[in-house]
Amino acid sequence: MVARANQRATSVAVIDIGSNSVRLVVYESLTRSLVTLFNEKALCGLGREVQSTGLLAKDAVDKALTALRRFRALCRVMKVGRVYAIATAAARDASNGPAFIAAAEKICGCEIQIISGPREAKLSALGVISGVHKPDGLVGDLGGGSLELIDVKGNAVRQGVTLPLGSLALQDASQKSPKKAERIVRLALADVAQLKTGAGRNFYAVGGTWRALARLHIIQSGYPLRVMHGYSIPANEALDFVRRLRRLATANILANIESIAEQRQPLLVYAALVLEYVIRTAKPKTIVFSTYGVREGLLYEMLPQAQRMQDGLVGAAQTMNELLSRSARHAQELSDWSDRFARVAKLKETDEDRRLRRVACLLSDIGWRVHPDHRGEQTLSLITNGNFGSVDHHGRAFLALCVYYRYAGFGAENEPPELVRALVSPAQVERARLLGALFRVAHLISAARPGVLPATHFATKDRKMMLVFEHRMVDLVADRVGSRFKQLARLVGKSGSIVRR
Repeated sequence: MVARANQRATSVAVIDIGSNSVRLVVYESLTRSLVTLFNEKALCGLGREVQSTGLLAKDAVDKALTALRRFRALCRVMKVGRVYAIATAAARDASNGPAFIAAAEKICGCEIQIISGPREAKLSALGVISGVHKPDGLVGDLGGGSLELIDVKGNAVRQGVTLPLGSLALQDASQKSPKKAERIVRLALADVAQLKTGAGRNFYAVGGTWRALARLHIIQSGYPLRVMHGYSIPANEALDFVRRLRRLATANILANIESIAEQRQPLLVYAALVLEYVIRTAKPKTIVFSTYGVREGLLYEMLPQAQRMQDGLVGAAQTMNELLSRSARHAQELSDWSDRFARVAKLKETDEDRRLRRVACLLSDIGWRVHPDHRGEQTLSLITNGNFGSVDHHGRAFLALCVYYRYAGFGAENEPPELVRALVSPAQVERARLLGALFRVAHLISAARPGVLPATHFATKDRKMMLVFEHRMVDLVADRVGSRFKQLARLVGKSGSIVRR
């Protein structure tokens, strides 16, 4: 499974043998901001009979081994540099698990780590750390065979616990009886120490069936983004939703939901049941759905400490800047230039405001290859729906609006969609307009080339703001530059003028 040295492959893959699905994810490289090259799952149901029989079902094993043969072939075709394989609850709990793992290792050509419950909890927490900026709350990873719970704050994780409350395990143990399943869940969660620290904090929901619940909520509520990662619901609203979902399941109304894989549909009621009792017991403030979990945590754990401490959103923005902008160096200069503007204009910024402003600078030129008439809408879509983490949906919308205004300007006919603007506060919309105006000045002056912005600086006198050009750059001054700078100055309550030195 390891590529030959002369291929210099940097890609990494994780094969994740879970109780419900068997999945292959190939990443571009082992880095702080993971970029997915390929992602495929097979819903095999390995854990559907483990609680009642103690065995992996034969047909499920056959499906899983067939999927693994394809995954190995895909890794060979893609010349993946290194493959890591892990197995979780079903394989570790079933009496025929060792025989299955031995057969799977022959197919994969590599060792398969059987992850213990506490380690699975820790890896889930590390995955959330890698994909959520400064997380604070409880991580709950619901798989087919088990539920892992663990406390996380910043980069620190506590001891986790594993419980046999996975969707397939509950379906099996309750003999498909929702009433029996409810008793099992209520008793299992009643005295879990980890849940006692959850009051008023976030609960990070990890796992495919919980993501299916989020997808349903997004569709039913008409939410403007279809991005699972970072989607959040107030806990009281989530509680009402899962209770309603359970009633619909009892009435058999949930069958044939097109947005949910057919094999997952019967499991929704069990996922809803577990989330209901987690909310009732832990009393969190917000439910946050995370697509980052065990696989991402496994790779995050392998990074050097210095890389782990890097900001995942900044790393993703730097990669997009390098791939899509005309000059990566110019974007870095723009970030410094915006720092100087913020000081002179005396902008009131939180640490998060400053972080997002600098990220917006890195993204400000990524739409230049698009037709000029469509740059605003295309970059708006690219950023709001981008496959990256370490930013919530409000932050996504803010960044997208900054770059949208940079391209579209401020005419009434060019306002972005109301559904996107509704994701941020009116004050954030005005701040996005301000940064868009700043970018319009910067890119007009410099044509997105490095070395220009450092030769200009800002100054203020009374209610006047000035943009000062060094003598070597004065030929770049034009009426259009002056009018755009005046527009920018008005947004901070000042008149604007150009000064040549």
